[in-house]
Amino acid sequence: MKNALSIDVEDWFQASEFDEVIGYKNWDKCESRVEANLLHILKLLNVKRTKATFFVLGWIAERFPELVLKIKEEGHEIATHGYAHRLIYKQSKEEFREDVTRAMEAIEKVSGVKVRGYRAPSFSITVDTFWAWDILSELGFEYDSSVFPILHDRYGVPTAPRFPYRVKLESGKRFFEFPLSTYRLWGRNMPIAGGGYLRIYPYWFVKKGIRKINSEGKPAIIYFHPWEIDPTPPKVELKFLSKFRTYTNLDVTEIKIKKLLRDFEFAPVEEVLRNTNFP
Repeated sequence: MKNALSIDVEDWFQASEFDEVIGYKNWDKCESRVEANLLHILKLLNVKRTKATFFVLGWIAERFPELVLKIKEEGHEIATHGYAHRLIYKQSKEEFREDVTRAMEAIEKVSGVKVRGYRAPSFSITVDTFWAWDILSELGFEYDSSVFPILHDRYGVPTAPRFPYRVKLESGKRFFEFPLSTYRLWGRNMPIAGGGYLRIYPYWFVKKGIRKINSEGKPAIIYFHPWEIDPTPPKVELKFLSKFRTYTNLDVTEIKIKKLLRDFEFAPVEEVLRNTNFP
């Protein structure tokens, strides 16, 4: 069973936790660490001969085109994370279309590769923003990986399917959703897909969850960010919950990623979807 491995390519200051304390207008003033972190990730994947999907911010693609080219040269899938890491439910439909179009054009200009996949900043495709799928399809995207079937204060669709599924669009076009992975436990969905969950949970729990998903004949999907393998990022004063989500266990992320690469087989999202049987 091949599971999907994905990296959301954003710099440390672009995480949603910093929206209020730093903000988009100050991004160019911040110390960038995405280049070193991403190159290190590419080395880790190369050692294990593993390919992944990189959901790249358009802002990053414009300022670090060599990183996009490096991802392409290494044989990974290039998708997008939007342009300015804006939560979808804080945008109008037209603003969302403009943001995604700008990201797509920036990445395709550098890479020469058609962008087919999208992941929303902070998984912000919710029941109130399902309209985003229609816009993505109109722009030529073939799949999304933004729905998290859990309860959360910022995102989540608890009633959503837990595994890849076809989305019914008004246009009738083919479009797929690859929801973030959860472990069904005690009648509820426990998030194990990566990010802060990978850092905070003990590895045996994440491993058990993925094995359970695979035992049901389904692929799991794992995600993380380049800033999460950086044990000493710049520190910014945050509220307790944001601080916990952002800085907890950064020193163990790389160790856990190496264990995942040892214990499971991974492939890009597009490849896993292509080999998934849909009803």
